[in-house]
Formats: sequence, C-alpha cells, structure tokens
Amino acid sequence: MRQVGSRVDPPVVARASGLLLAEGALLAESLSRLAPSAFVPKGVYRFKSQDEANRHPQDCLVRAMGLLAARRRDG
Repeated sequence: MRQVGSRVDPPVVARASGLLLAEGALLAESLSRLAPSAFVPKGVYRFKSQDEANRHPQDCLVRAMGLLAARRRDG
C-alpha cells in the first residue's frame, strides 16, 4: 500500500476541544450551503477508466456552476 501525505488526525479524548468543535461546525455550515447546488448525485458509479472517473465530479461541478450563474442572472 502506498501512503500519500502526512496528515495526523487529532487524538480522541474524553473532553473535546472547543476549537475543534468550532472547526467542525464551520465545516458543516460550509457544506450545507454548498449542497443544494454543487453535488454528485447519490448512486454507485462504474467507470471504464480513471480519467472518466475524474471527469464525472468535474462535470457535476460545471453543471452546478452553470445553474448558479443562471439563477444569479435571472434572479
């Protein structure tokens, strides 16, 4: 197995840090704002190549950006 990166997750402790709680809340808020427009639909996807697998979320993002631009233009 090949390891990429060197991030170390914080240890699990009995009393969580308020800083980590705030970071988690900020992440959840950011994701909830992004979710209505930029998402990959749920499901099981099978791709013939890695390039095709990489292209799929990019296409979803492009579609979401187009919808957002249209909403801003019309709105």
